[in-house]
Amino acid sequence: MVAVSKSPSTSIFANPWVQLILGVICMASVANLQYGWTLFVNPIDAKFHWGRPAIQVAFTMFVLIETWLVPVEGYLVDRFGPRPVVIGGGILVAIAWMINSVADSLALLYVAAAIGGIGCGSVYGTCVGNALKWFPGRRGLAAGITAAGFGAGAAATIIPISNMITSDGYQHAFLFFGILQGLIVIVMAFGLLAAPPQLVAAAPRPNQAARSFTPTQVLRSPVFYVLYLMFVLVASGGLMMAASMAPIAKDLKIDKIPVALLGMAMPALTFAIFLNRIFDGVGRPFFGWVSDHIGRENTMAIAFVIGAGALFTLSQVGSNPVLFVLVTALYFGVFGEIYSLFPATQGDTFGAKFAAANAGMLYTAKGMGSLLVPFAAALALSMGWHTVFMIAMSFNLLAAAIGLFVLKPMRIRHFAATRAEVQNEANASGRAPMQPASGN
Repeated sequence: MVAVSKSPSTSIFANPWVQLILGVICMASVANLQYGWTLFVNPIDAKFHWGRPAIQVAFTMFVLIETWLVPVEGYLVDRFGPRPVVIGGGILVAIAWMINSVADSLALLYVAAAIGGIGCGSVYGTCVGNALKWFPGRRGLAAGITAAGFGAGAAATIIPISNMITSDGYQHAFLFFGILQGLIVIVMAFGLLAAPPQLVAAAPRPNQAARSFTPTQVLRSPVFYVLYLMFVLVASGGLMMAASMAPIAKDLKIDKIPVALLGMAMPALTFAIFLNRIFDGVGRPFFGWVSDHIGRENTMAIAFVIGAGALFTLSQVGSNPVLFVLVTALYFGVFGEIYSLFPATQGDTFGAKFAAANAGMLYTAKGMGSLLVPFAAALALSMGWHTVFMIAMSFNLLAAAIGLFVLKPMRIRHFAATRAEVQNEANASGRAPMQPASGN
């Protein structure tokens, strides 16, 4: 077995906050593979007339492969360390958008989506798993800051990409930003290090498992499947919104209407996507920090209910360009927290030793949620976006109820059972059990 290299104490990179910053930059550099995609849907359809549902299959394929291979990539990270996995991811995300720039068939578009999914998943799964290990006492905040890179990373480039599509065509935008994003990831990857053993084996806090669970053991836990269901319910609505912002705005006939807010003026669609990325990015660490203080399930319920309210409001007043910009920003501000709260919850529940692989297994729920994106596009064509928004709203409310009334008591019993198990093992071996760390 190949051992993971230890983090050299003399290295300037062997610091949790340095590792967090490197992870954020990597995440920001691959964010456009998901959040910038909506800008390309209409131009691709205008050129080839393949139809939105067929084009959105590429988005679903990207998310499926991005998420469903993360457990494998997480295993590689746990075994070999983060650096080689992220370098490989950077190479693949560059290749994916380079292929998109010359794709003249749906088949080639789908191939690029698959390659991009592998690359993006390698970066995403590694950076989140690494953050959970470097910050065992503040997993909500660490996962939130890392995920913020993916949520807000597109904000800095949404306007340049949109402008380049308008001036030079979407194919040139794919090529230029594909190469740029890949190079940034590769350079940052050389600074990534595995967390030292003393952090990974840190004493658990009262609301954390007393031992680490292997991926096989996690798959036998009912808690995992409740988390998985909640993740799918909420992710399906957010992914639909992320992939369909441009089609929604176009169908509502507001995409090119100028909106003036916060001292800025730009078309409603561009303004909405720009603001969405900022709110999404801010919401991830904010709700992660909140969950470190008031509990994961309580925070989830608050965010999910606010998201449901935003979707309902959008179904009623979405054709107003100013409200469209503001309400979608609110929605993404509370949606992105799933990418901080769910990894933090699984880290607390199943321990840090196999955090990358276990977080990867849970992250496949995002792929399951993406399966509904093409169906949402087809449903919108037949019944309108109002119906799509109301279904997504219902999913949010259901997830909030499950979190409070099913997941919360299940995790309390889970923590009690693992503490008793560790205590019994300690008594049988005649050694003192590990004492929980103080605080939350």
